[in-house]
Amino acid sequence: MSTPLSFATTVATRPAALQYIAIEGPIGSGKTPLATRLAERWSMQTLLGSRADNPFLERFYRDTSRHALAAQLAVALQREHLSRQVAAQLAAGTPLVTNFLAERNDLFARLTLSEEELQLFQALAARLRVASPPPDLVVYLQASPEALYARIQKRAVAAEQHISDTFLRALCDSYNEFFYHYDRAPVLTVGVENLNPLDSDADLALIVERIESMRGRKESFVKGTSL
Repeated sequence: MSTPLSFATTVATRPAALQYIAIEGPIGSGKTPLATRLAERWSMQTLLGSRADNPFLERFYRDTSRHALAAQLAVALQREHLSRQVAAQLAAGTPLVTNFLAERNDLFARLTLSEEELQLFQALAARLRVASPPPDLVVYLQASPEALYARIQKRAVAAEQHISDTFLRALCDSYNEFFYHYDRAPVLTVGVENLNPLDSDADLALIVERIESMRGRKESFVKGTSL
């Protein structure tokens, strides 16, 4: 008698309308794990941005004002490269899940750069911008600064240990403001403080269910509620 496949390894039928899904949220919210598990669930490819590719990141968290511009320019170059890959894979008909949304590239920059630096960054970023279709769905992972801080401390990545509570609060506010106004794609906001889709098949199933049942342009889900 064969052993049934677990939820983690079962490939399920992907909703036909979802060719391109972007997972977004502040640091510590779990973008990459959810993108990876959704891709496994629906037999999609992943395209993942990595903080490890930014050589200025640890210095940025240690001394934000000094290294912010270099860090943000490195992000812009990385996103230009990734956006070209997104466009190419979608043109080839490849179902795709990413852990980033290129349109929110200047969110960090607005928090950390002076007015003159921001103008320089935006001018250069505009020249690097690659036209690509909007996602069929954005899943925005939302959590309190306290929950994000606890997760960051738990995973103990050296470059992240210098992130301040003040910065996290400002970052969460900026993400909320961005997605309040964002209208290029449907957005499912998921409260992840009490969800762990990396380790819990049941939590992953809850998110999958909400994605599959989503009908409006903007919906929210918090475990244990029906928003």
